[in-house]
Amino acid sequence: MFDIASSEFLLAALIALLVIGPKDLPNVLRFAGKWVGKARAVASQFRAGIDDMVRQAELKEMEQKWEAENERIMREHPMPAEDASEEPESKGGEPEQPLDNKDGKA
Repeated sequence: MFDIASSEFLLAALIALLVIGPKDLPNVLRFAGKWVGKARAVASQFRAGIDDMVRQAELKEMEQKWEAENERIMREHPMPAEDASEEPESKGGEPEQPLDNKDGKA
């Protein structure tokens, strides 16, 4: 993330030790660690919010594509007007019987 070499980190630690002093350095590092943790939490929440917005946009786009495809299919294969309101039933008024043999006779 910051691309700090070990020699640069050692130099920064030495300067912090000299400026802050060995007595207060643990408290300062603890304080800095808390702030870094809070910053990471905020960044994580921000990232999660952005991911959620992207997911919602993708779902909306998929719904629009699905509706357009559904409309296209319904235009290409319209249901007959008389059968559209009724349940599909067997024609002829008699219930269908399964065929018992290979000749096609009941």
